[in-house]
Amino acid sequence: MAAQKKFAIVLIKPSHYDDDGYVIQWWKNAIPSNSLASVYGLIRDAAEKNALGPDVEIELVAHDETNTVLDIEKIIRRVKAADNGFVGLVGVQSNQFPRALDLTRQLRAGDVPVVIGGFHAAGCLAMLPEIPPEIAEAQELGATIYAGETEGRMAELLQDLWNGDQKPLYNVMHDMPGMDGTSLPYLPSENLQDTAGHYTSFDSGRGCPYQCSFCTIINVQGRKSRFRSPDDIEAIIRQNHTQGIKRFFITDDNFARNKNWKAILERLIYLREAVGLRFKFIIQVDTLCHRLDGFIEMAARAGCNRVFIGLENIDPDALMAAKKRQNKIWEYRKMLQAWKEVGVVTYAGYILGFPDDTPEKIHRNIEIIKKELPLDLIEFFFLTPLPGSEDHQKMAAKDVWMDPDINKYDLNHRVSHHPVMSDAEWEKVYLDCWRQFYTPEHMETVLRRGAARGLKTHQLMLGLGAFYGSIFYEKVHPLEAGFLRRKARKQRRSGMKIENPLIFYPRRLLGVIVTMSSFGALYLKLSRIHRRVVKDPNRLSYSDLSLEPVTEENENELDLMKTFGEAIPNTYGAPKRKRETAASDKLSA
Repeated sequence: MAAQKKFAIVLIKPSHYDDDGYVIQWWKNAIPSNSLASVYGLIRDAAEKNALGPDVEIELVAHDETNTVLDIEKIIRRVKAADNGFVGLVGVQSNQFPRALDLTRQLRAGDVPVVIGGFHAAGCLAMLPEIPPEIAEAQELGATIYAGETEGRMAELLQDLWNGDQKPLYNVMHDMPGMDGTSLPYLPSENLQDTAGHYTSFDSGRGCPYQCSFCTIINVQGRKSRFRSPDDIEAIIRQNHTQGIKRFFITDDNFARNKNWKAILERLIYLREAVGLRFKFIIQVDTLCHRLDGFIEMAARAGCNRVFIGLENIDPDALMAAKKRQNKIWEYRKMLQAWKEVGVVTYAGYILGFPDDTPEKIHRNIEIIKKELPLDLIEFFFLTPLPGSEDHQKMAAKDVWMDPDINKYDLNHRVSHHPVMSDAEWEKVYLDCWRQFYTPEHMETVLRRGAARGLKTHQLMLGLGAFYGSIFYEKVHPLEAGFLRRKARKQRRSGMKIENPLIFYPRRLLGVIVTMSSFGALYLKLSRIHRRVVKDPNRLSYSDLSLEPVTEENENELDLMKTFGEAIPNTYGAPKRKRETAASDKLSA
């Protein structure tokens, strides 16, 4: 029986506003949205199962606003032309909620139903005693708030929306569904063509057992880990491979804590080596992953070419203050060396602004990292009380000042006060750290380390330039960056003036010229450095302190250990050294 009615669904992953109030968009964005893929896959599965009956066709389209200038009027016409429909704003993080509100205002003015989901709503409802004003405002506009995961619940939600019976709030945070055998994340190839490298993403697991106070994942996805099966992972790889997608970002907060890691990696190795599928992927891991027997070697063999590591800090006191007890700083060099030995590029997140931080301590610690840890790329973050985290919950309960503009909660802006540093000092040291790590001299060192261990140094060179340029030329964090910034004149934050085209476009043209010229000069300099590195006949024998094997004899001679030896807890596996020596070293530092 042919469908007689149409239900139009438009999914949007909102971006957020820059400091001038313009939507952050790119010709090619860098990171694909897992939330968009997950919700799209769930609705596609519901449509194939005739969730609304055989006489209703579900028409589904998706937009990632980080690479798409939305035509709101066209979206409204699309939904209104059908018998019913709605717009889903998916994966909305705290910094994206102001943009989601502006989209909601426009869509509701066109009488289009709106559903808002994502980490901000889920985190606030999980951790705060009252609904915050921005969520209440969305509900006043007539939007439905969905807090939680929709696996096993999508059909019911669609039926409510089709019948016009949707609730103002769906709060299912108390019930985390299993992942084995559920609908698979998916986006059509045309949705991924504007993502640099033609990447897509999926989660092989959710939840985290650790207790980091700055983290939202443990309170949104739970502290009990849930996993997809190797069969499901194979199905995800195969269905994407058939549409030409061969690069993946596995979004698990910590793939190394996935109990199925070995079975999943074995299946990926089978697909690459026995079936002949060629693909690469990025994963996120903790600093103890190298202790898992065979994990790093299997990950590289399975296709992992880049890994993001939650380093966070090298000061044990800072890590303990954030309940990041699982990080063992004396293991950092061994772990990074293990990844480098298999040719995998390492990224790390590093948080600035722990309670005892000072500009002097921070700069000293960055120099230790540069000298002693073979880290390829580092991303600096302000310590941020993200809604949904324990830090935010405690500060809100004590009525401690936090910036009311949640658009700034992107880890690239200071949104609270520091107990030691002034606001100006904290903001200055944040930018200074980017300059301190990404000097031409250190970028050459990173390339030489990579060349000595067989990394693709050209790609590494591009990454070094992109990280530096994102901060200083594009004024956005690398996590939000892309290639060739777009700015839509009329898509500006509500309350901010729409600029005259005679002012906007000449200034925009000048801005593009300056930015591209700056990137051109940077990559010209890096290209010269890169040529010098790859043409060096001794490049394979290059070594420095960070690449030297760690032994009991040399471990305590590292500045890392001399500086922080006294603060290292006396736990299993910790290096043995005289505490009085450590104390003396710390005072002299």
